[in-house]
Amino acid sequence: MKSVIKFFIVASLISFPLSLTGQVKLDFKKKILTIDKNAKANIKKDVPREQPPKQNPGTQDNQVNSENKSTTDKQPEAQDQQSLQSYSVYDFVPGDKVILFDDFSQDAVGDFPALWTANAPGEINTLNTAPGKWLNLNSTDGNYFLLKSIDFPKNFIVEFDIVPKKNGGRIAAGLILYGEDKPKEMDNSPHPGNGGIIITIEKERWNTMGYKTSENTQITGSSEVNPVETEKVNHVIIWVQNRRFRIYHKQAKVLDMPTNVFDGTKFNRICFRLSRGASCGSYISNIRITNAAPDMRSKLLTEGKLISYGIYFDVNKDVVKPESFGTLKGIADVLNENPDVKVRIIGHTDSDGADAANLDLSKRRGGAVKAELIKNFGIDASRLEADGMGESQPVAPNDTPANKALNRRVEFIKL
Repeated sequence: MKSVIKFFIVASLISFPLSLTGQVKLDFKKKILTIDKNAKANIKKDVPREQPPKQNPGTQDNQVNSENKSTTDKQPEAQDQQSLQSYSVYDFVPGDKVILFDDFSQDAVGDFPALWTANAPGEINTLNTAPGKWLNLNSTDGNYFLLKSIDFPKNFIVEFDIVPKKNGGRIAAGLILYGEDKPKEMDNSPHPGNGGIIITIEKERWNTMGYKTSENTQITGSSEVNPVETEKVNHVIIWVQNRRFRIYHKQAKVLDMPTNVFDGTKFNRICFRLSRGASCGSYISNIRITNAAPDMRSKLLTEGKLISYGIYFDVNKDVVKPESFGTLKGIADVLNENPDVKVRIIGHTDSDGADAANLDLSKRRGGAVKAELIKNFGIDASRLEADGMGESQPVAPNDTPANKALNRRVEFIKL
């Protein structure tokens, strides 16, 4: 029985021969906005990041990097008041180095994104169900490559938002992490170069396949826990730690394979994939890759400063999202083990939006982090201060989405 299951998984993952297809008409009916040829959506003030200067980004609705600056939404809504404890299985902690970030804010609606290439149709769209810009994988067959290679560390985290389309096949999208010295940008093979891993995101399950070309062997994994939902924003988190491979989605660790990656694999390329006859197509945005598991103790106690990209907020809100559990627990552990240490918590933003709104949002978020450490981790309030600096202390130029992502952060300063 196991061999039959393994054959089915491998077959579904490898049955990826490509041939170019025509562009598929969007069919989200009332759910999804089609391309706005007249660019009317681009001039709405509350549409995030349509123009680079002083515009509300609001494209990272799951991250500390979320900063739609409207002030109409300051009070947290009831549905946002989930306990961090419900996410205690979210044990990953994004690192202090952002390796890649792309929310397509630099791309025009209707264009193919500048940092990517493909052997299939694709374009930037806006959605009426989520802010920001989205890469529409509007084919049922094709590979979508990031143009540049990436020097992945052995321990890293990949995050992205995906909105699967309702109609079509069972596969929302595939994600391929390549291990190859000289990857071919337009390669239509489903195999990840000289070695790597394929993640198939399906409407009913998750499938993975670690691959080693030289030995023509695979290591497969599968899970039916919390599959992605169609026509909704799904925030997918993938943690690669040497040979160990984990996926997180919707309050759960949905798959944990201790040896899903072949020993010696060196990842250097990322690609989204649609499989002919099996894919429904999806919208992708807010792609972020960070190193993982920073040395919080050393950063805070020895260096006196910890920069965190692992505290998450919804767009335009100061409510700490439950996915922040791992980061906050790590900081609380350091404070509990060192009872004499006091810290100042400082929120920071990029330069998009009004200065005053940025400052207000950063202060509220700093206060929200303080409140969570007190409420959920038992840290004495007298040991914590909270503040916000808005856009006034950038760590990088506010000239690209990746650099802006570096500026959107929470800092912990030892007092």
